[in-house]
Amino acid sequence: MTTLMAFYVLIWPALTLGVLVLICRAVMRDRHQARKENRELV
Repeated sequence: MTTLMAFYVLIWPALTLGVLVLICRAVMRDRHQARKENRELV
């Protein structure tokens, strides 16, 4: 039971990191596309 609880607690930072990486990749892709089209990101 302790191992299962430890896994449950430790999975949240990994999931959070995954979502953060996904958001950063999307923003960088949008930024690159905006620069290519000579327009502002916002």
